[in-house]
Amino acid sequence: MDFTKYVSMLSTSSLYFSRADQFDDPYEGATSHANLNLRDEVYSDMPNKKILNDLSRFAEWVRQWTYVNCWHMNNYESAAMWKLYSKTDEAITIQSTYNKLSDLLPYSTYVGTVKYIDYEKDWMPEGNTFYPFVHKRKSFEHENELRVVTQDLPTDDNGIKVGKPNSEMGKHISIDIEKLIEKVFISPDAPTWFPTLVQKVTKQFNKEIVIQQSLLGKEPIF
Repeated sequence: MDFTKYVSMLSTSSLYFSRADQFDDPYEGATSHANLNLRDEVYSDMPNKKILNDLSRFAEWVRQWTYVNCWHMNNYESAAMWKLYSKTDEAITIQSTYNKLSDLLPYSTYVGTVKYIDYEKDWMPEGNTFYPFVHKRKSFEHENELRVVTQDLPTDDNGIKVGKPNSEMGKHISIDIEKLIEKVFISPDAPTWFPTLVQKVTKQFNKEIVIQQSLLGKEPIF
């Protein structure tokens, strides 16, 4: 993440969740083409197929009320991920674990690894509005992504207010930052003064966090 997002995380003691329909991938929250082709067969015993059309419209609407926080799962740093998600050389990445993330977040969130499928051939599980947000096309397998997903559907006395637009672009969910973060890694391309700034700002928020220069920036030996 860029340094400004790190400062925001420290100052709010929270993780930021982006609205799913604001991501670049137009397939966010969509089902696979295979599902569309196979539904008549899978639901052959269903007397009223109109329900499927209603569910399709609901799935498209619910994207704006679904919030996602994204992580990369790996035992090592990824040079590709630094390049893809750092807008400047003044960037950091935070390291944690699946269990810490899952244990520290509220019950209303879902933590799960993304499954990469062929949207032309593979059936995507249905029956849970979270499923489309933890499936992506195989072209994104390089991300090796873990996601935290939550939904905050608008309601009134009559139930869910389907069709209501969402004016918010995202939401913050509180979390214990010191328990969450194992290490902060500094971008391998960061200027020499940047690690000192990260250390100073982290301490100003009274956070005891290990900060380390990216190993990708280590000098080679010949």
